[in-house]
Parts: sequence; C-alpha cells; structure tokens
Amino acid sequence: MTNDNNKPATTQHKGLFADKALKDDPADSKSASLIEKNFEHADIDVPNYSTDLTKDSSLSLQNSTHNKAANKKTIASGEPLKLAVVGHTNTGKTSVLRTLLRDVYFGEVKNEAATTRHVERAQLTDSQTGEALVTLYDTPGLEDASGLMDWLEDNTASRRDGIERLQQFLAADIATGATSGLQGIDDYSQEAKVIRQLLASDMAIYVVDAREPVLGKYKDELAILSWAAIPVMPVFNFTDSQDANIDDWQTMLARRNLHISTRFDSVAFEFEDEMHLWQNLATMLTHSEMLEQLMQSRTTDWMQLYDEAHIIIADFLLNVAAMKREINEDDDPMPTLTQMQEAVRQSERAMQHQLLNSYKFYDNAVAATPLELQAYQQDPFDPELLKSYGIRTTSGAAAGALLGLGIDAAALGTTLGLGAALGAIGGGLLSNTSSIADKISGVKRLYIDPPTLTLLATRALDLLTALRHRGHAATDATQLLYNNSNSGADNVARDNFTDEELADANDENNLMTPWQTHKLPSELKKARSKSQWSSLNSGKAELAQSLRTDATWSLASKLQRD
Repeated sequence: MTNDNNKPATTQHKGLFADKALKDDPADSKSASLIEKNFEHADIDVPNYSTDLTKDSSLSLQNSTHNKAANKKTIASGEPLKLAVVGHTNTGKTSVLRTLLRDVYFGEVKNEAATTRHVERAQLTDSQTGEALVTLYDTPGLEDASGLMDWLEDNTASRRDGIERLQQFLAADIATGATSGLQGIDDYSQEAKVIRQLLASDMAIYVVDAREPVLGKYKDELAILSWAAIPVMPVFNFTDSQDANIDDWQTMLARRNLHISTRFDSVAFEFEDEMHLWQNLATMLTHSEMLEQLMQSRTTDWMQLYDEAHIIIADFLLNVAAMKREINEDDDPMPTLTQMQEAVRQSERAMQHQLLNSYKFYDNAVAATPLELQAYQQDPFDPELLKSYGIRTTSGAAAGALLGLGIDAAALGTTLGLGAALGAIGGGLLSNTSSIADKISGVKRLYIDPPTLTLLATRALDLLTALRHRGHAATDATQLLYNNSNSGADNVARDNFTDEELADANDENNLMTPWQTHKLPSELKKARSKSQWSSLNSGKAELAQSLRTDATWSLASKLQRD
C-alpha cells in the first residue's frame, strides 16, 4: 500500500498533535525494517517512519536507548478525519459501522467472537460535493489485552512513552504472527493490527457493549489505547437493553480521565444519538471543520429523506384512491372486486419496497440481513387488521370479500346471495355508492373505501417510523417494529373493546390514524373523482403520476406527523 505521508524529515506537520510529534532519532535498522514490514501488510494509512538509521547499530529495538519514533501526521484543516473503531471482540464494532454507513452489507456480523479478522476501510462523504469527510477503519477485536499488558510490562521500559512501547511490541515476533502455533508462545497479531491502525489514525472510538459488566480486561484495553496519544471516545452500544450497565462504565471511565462518552445503539437507532456522537468527537479536535460539515450534510440528507418518504406514501394513497371500476347493475361484481383488492396489495408492496430502498434496507434474501416485513404484509382487507388499528367500518360489521370497496352492498345482496351477512350490514357497509344518475343508467362504480384508505395510510406511516428507528445492524425481523410507535400491533389491550369504542377513542385522540376515518384529506376526496390520476385505471404510470403531482406534494405535507 502506498504511503501518502512520506515527506522530507524537515517537513513540519500542521495538525492536532503536531506539537507532540517526536523527533527522529537513530534506531536499530533491523527493528525499524520490521516495523515498516508490519505496516506494509496492514490495510491502513501508515504513519511516516524515518529511515535515517545508523549503519553499525546492532542493538535490538527493545534494548536501544535511541529508538525511532513516529513523526505522526494527524488531522489538519481540510483533511478527512481518520477514525479507528476499536474495542473488545464481539462488542458490535462492525454493527456500529453498518448503521453509521447505512450499509447492511459492510463487513460481517455474527453473534460470535473475532468475526472481523482484518482492518476494513470505508468513507463518509458530503452527499452534495462528494468530498471525503471521515475515513472509518473497522478493526479486529482485542482478544487478550491483559496478556498483552503483561508482555508490555515485562518487555518494555516504563520510562518510555506509550508510542515507543507500542512500537517495540509491533517489532516483536509475537506481533507479526511468527509465533502462531508455537507451543507456549503467545500470538498477539490481532492486537497488533489494531495498534497499527490506532497509530495511523487521528482519533478512535472505543465501542462498549453496555450489557457487559466492567471487567479488568477492559481496563487494560483502555490503558493500551491511551498509549497511542490520540483522543479516544467510548461509545456505548446496545443501550436499549434492560441489562445495560452504563453507570458503572461511566464511573470507571471517569477514573481514567475519559469524561466524554456517548450512546449509539446500532440496532435501536436514533438519529439524535448519531449527531451527539459527531458533536462529542468534534469537541476533542482542534480542527473540527470536517465533522461540522459532516453533521450538516447528514442532517440535510435525513430531513430530505423524510420528506421524500412522505411523497412516496402520498403518491401511493392517491393512486389507490383514484382507482375506479364500472360494472353493469346485473353483473357479478366478485371478479372485479377481487382484481381491485389484488391491485391494492401489489401497490402497497411496491410502496413498501420504495421506502426500504430509500432507507438502504433491502427485502432481499441475498442481503446479509434480509428485512422481513411480516407485520406490514398482513392483508389490508383483513377485518381483524382494521379492528387492531381501531378503524370501524360504517356499520361495525365486515362483509368478507366486500370489505374495503365502495359499492352499494344492499343492491348486490340478492345477486350475490350473501343473505344474512349483507342483512347485518343493512346497506351501510360503505358510503361510496354510485350516484343517482348511475343507478338510473344501471351502472355501478366501485372504489376503495375511506376505512381502507385510512388503514393503508396508517400502516405506511408506521413502517416509515420503524425504518427511521432501525439500525442497519439489526438482523431480527422483530426488530423492525419501533417500540415507541403507536401501531396497532403494539396495542394488545384493544381486543377488550368493541369496534365502535375503538373507533370513537381513536377519532377523539387521533393517536393512531393520521385523520378521522370519516374525514379524508381533501386531496384523497378529490382523487376519487379523478380516475385519470390512477395508473391502476389506465396502466399509464408516468402520465397518471404527473397529473397527481400537485396533490401528492400537498398530501405529503399533511402526513408528516413527528
């Protein structure tokens, strides 16, 4: 790998730690070459190590009093931040990166130790300019920091600074993998990969599994990380767990002068937590322009994504609301009703996949973490689903296949032979009957009714909420549901109420649905008289979409509810 930091020894670096960089001293050539060789095999940005060495030096680096130290280049104004993600094995480092990157494919996530074996690199860029702002490095887990600490205490001079002691370790055989498989000799090659990247980075975040108790091995890890002389910020992962031990961790961290930490759950995601992460890192830097630019860019993108999601939902609802079918008075409506229902199902699935793709989730078996919709794939024409959301049909009864379609149910009673079922409805299943003129001409028009439109809108908004609070490291389908949402699936106590009681409570408090069932937004009402707005009528998707554009924007603004 090419080292972009190779500059003349007289060059003075302008960066955060430029005043702390150590001057070049003569060192043992053999040991220095070992260090450089170690860096050559690491997929990292390599610090600039001087090669101005004495010819006849035969002392090992461990015993030399004049060793070579890093002339380390660190972040300066206009440079991308090099951020190492470090921590104990299986604490969720790759998971944190997946969620920060919005990438379900990055790295490999398993519920087992030492999944990441090599340093992996990714970048965060300004979405408008394409400028690289932060380079992230996913490192292997620290497996035996306590053993490494013992080795450092036994084999390095305590009077040397931390960087020098870490360099001595990197020059030893135990750091190169040369001792792998040798009985009685430890192999710290994984720890060496972490330390190499640490020395080449500007900052580090130390990922903590908040469910873990504070143990000695973690204290040793922090001690070793501190020797790299770069800012280290602890980041608590899995904070949504009831077993989180954050208070104990913060007490231990404070005793080690680590007073700045943050929470970032890679599964139960909160955008505000991500902003706090970048803000806290920025306070630890002399030049924080890149992080400030990153925060601005990601905030703008997040808000724009939210607006676009509501446009997707509004466009879907108008397309369905404008769908219409005409049949003769004496025709059997069932084939037409079945076709209309299936068209709605397919349109809803297409809308859901648009939302998934917008938020970089993929309902694809090829993906590393396939996202199963489950709760959102329930048939929208299932009467129990309406009940779970507290949405009432006009009479409080359901008529099976007719549910959700605006027809004159009483007029169809004898034709379909539904008898008692339609009798219970009493002609009041739906208010979207044909006009008087249509009845005179013997024509019936079939629409999607207000309760179903309300259900479709509510489900879409619930899905959007779930996606905005789901981390890209989530692998369980049940993690799709946002715990604090008001979706009908979360309200099990609703089974104790009648349809009318549920609907009355919902209409009064407006807790679940975006509008009262009998008060559709004006845009949806208008759509029902604009059959040309629906591609489900004409099959001309682009034309229909262009005709409803203004209504889509207007309805989208009304749908934004948080």
